[in-house]
Amino acid sequence: MGANTPRTHRKMKLLGSFSDPRAVQGAVDYLRTLGIESQLYSEDGRTVSVWVQESDLQTAQAVWHEFLKNPYHEKYSNASWQVGQTDGALKYQGTQLNLFQRFIRLNWLIQAVAMIALLVYVSFYYFTPNAVFEALKFDTNHPWSWLTPAFMHFGAVHLLFNLSWWIFLGNQIVNRAGFIILLSLFTASALLSNWAQFLLVDENFGGLSGVVYAQMGFCWIYSRLNKHEQAILSKPIIGFMLVWMVLGFTDVLFISMANWAHLIGLLIGMSLAAMMYRTSDTGTS
Repeated sequence: MGANTPRTHRKMKLLGSFSDPRAVQGAVDYLRTLGIESQLYSEDGRTVSVWVQESDLQTAQAVWHEFLKNPYHEKYSNASWQVGQTDGALKYQGTQLNLFQRFIRLNWLIQAVAMIALLVYVSFYYFTPNAVFEALKFDTNHPWSWLTPAFMHFGAVHLLFNLSWWIFLGNQIVNRAGFIILLSLFTASALLSNWAQFLLVDENFGGLSGVVYAQMGFCWIYSRLNKHEQAILSKPIIGFMLVWMVLGFTDVLFISMANWAHLIGLLIGMSLAAMMYRTSDTGTS
């Protein structure tokens, strides 16, 4: 998406901004079906501002307020089909990898957790692996160690798998539910899943998997309770993750997994999504 700023023009007025470019495109296409043209701008490739002619502002504001209440309503995607333009006004951030640019635009918590996990993994190659593990493993006598196992990964595939999910789902949660929810989800799932794995098995474990399952559980229930929004995860992906967790308990897999951390994390994420819904305007209305 381009990083242009709107040219100063006395007849153009800011209608509003939204953090999902594709959703905004649907709203803009819907406005176009009503005969209202608009201009789109973005500074960061994610949050898009919509500008309309001053003469159209009052009508467009009513449409925009309705859009904000339900940005993923099918009428907006239908409008895009109706307009049928292949050269949309937005150049989506997703059309190119730009991995570094995407990473630096993420929430600081997502960045911090990912960087710490990477540094811990690299430290296994600079120090004695056993020394690193002993320094970071779960220990009831050291409260800081109740969190540190979440940052330890014992293989590249394990690390990349967990970080990919942490970043993708973390970004979705921040955009949909807010930073405080992600912070609460990370803290609660890391602490409680680590404690569960220690109490029910032993201290020989590590990884973000408990947190990732908490994210998945949250996104699963969040999407089921907010059906007007586009689902974050598809049913096949959720099914695969649940089957993978169940298989871990059967000990038929070729790897050893922190099964109780996965289960407790999943339940924490599901519970937090349900509690958030019940205390929101939607859940209490």
